[in-house]
Amino acid sequence: MTPNCCRRLSAGLCLLVLLTLPLTAWAHKASDSFIYLDQNQSQLRIDLALRDLALLLPLDSNGDGQLSGAEVRNSRGAITGLVDQGVAVSNASGPCQLIGMRWGLSRHSDGPYAAARYRVACPDELSPSSLEYQLLFERDPLHRSLVSITDAQGERLDVLAPDKRRISLDNPGSAVGNTLQLFGTFLYEGVLHLLIGLDHILFLLVLILPATLPRKQSQRPSPTRPIRDFRLRLLELAGIVTAFTVAHSITLALAALDIVTLPIAWVETVIALSIAVAALNVFWPVLGRKTWKLAFGFGLIHGFGFASVLGELTSGVSQTVVALAGFNLGVELGQLALLGLVFPALYLCGQFRLYERAAVPAMLLMVGSLSLYWVAERATAI
Repeated sequence: MTPNCCRRLSAGLCLLVLLTLPLTAWAHKASDSFIYLDQNQSQLRIDLALRDLALLLPLDSNGDGQLSGAEVRNSRGAITGLVDQGVAVSNASGPCQLIGMRWGLSRHSDGPYAAARYRVACPDELSPSSLEYQLLFERDPLHRSLVSITDAQGERLDVLAPDKRRISLDNPGSAVGNTLQLFGTFLYEGVLHLLIGLDHILFLLVLILPATLPRKQSQRPSPTRPIRDFRLRLLELAGIVTAFTVAHSITLALAALDIVTLPIAWVETVIALSIAVAALNVFWPVLGRKTWKLAFGFGLIHGFGFASVLGELTSGVSQTVVALAGFNLGVELGQLALLGLVFPALYLCGQFRLYERAAVPAMLLMVGSLSLYWVAERATAI
């Protein structure tokens, strides 16, 4: 293959990468529901976000774009009917009956939820052995239901997803086996949460971009120099990503353990603002060129954003530390995977002058504009 062909192929790959990046800007954050099953009391509670229910039911009867208390109350029958269709508990003798006890509203960190509590009546007066959940997966494949199960052996956590809609309520495994299963579950969710969290991905992109730009060569050129330079930059970025992980692990643990809590609306607004500031810092390094310090400082804020998902369920649960460790490691693995995929492609683009002069400024402008739009959008919820 001739040098000109190689350059054309490289330019084509760069164009493909640069065209793909903006398309992800319209991705959305996954939705969550919460299920609390108390085997000792034979009770089940489910919390569903009103914004998610509005995707399935015509809650906004007057079409003004706002949900009033009266509209939610008038939709009670439709909401409970939806739960009856989408949530099923059973044991070996057949399906269990969910008998409504209390209904109302609850508030989680990301907004208001419809909350319903049921008494679980199973055949033969035996405890339920399985829980099945079918809500919202068809509308939002990123939806997750976070489950807390309390029985005679204590509390444990699980996650229901499109590829895992049924969980066993029997707990015959050893303590070590249950701990490893919990760790694996939240490890996977940590990876997934990073990959679908557009704001965190864009922040990582801003951290990566400076390392893809050409630097002045003060040493004599050599055949191995490009390889050494690539390796050094990749190791440098891995350290920056790890600094981000260490920082958000600290605040995630503080928030999930209820030691420090911040209003999620403020947190999400500051996260969006941090992306814009980081993008600006590439052009005008008002915060300095020590990128790892920037990653660590803003990582502290991003940790509270991660906690808005995990902290809702792990607070007060004996296995919180295991869930936190799995989730944090999953986020770190997701970051390193993105780094391994995105950095080589952008580093390849760095050999073209057009990349430095046009593509990088365009990407930073896109990221900065989108994050400022998020700031304005999220500030209205404060």
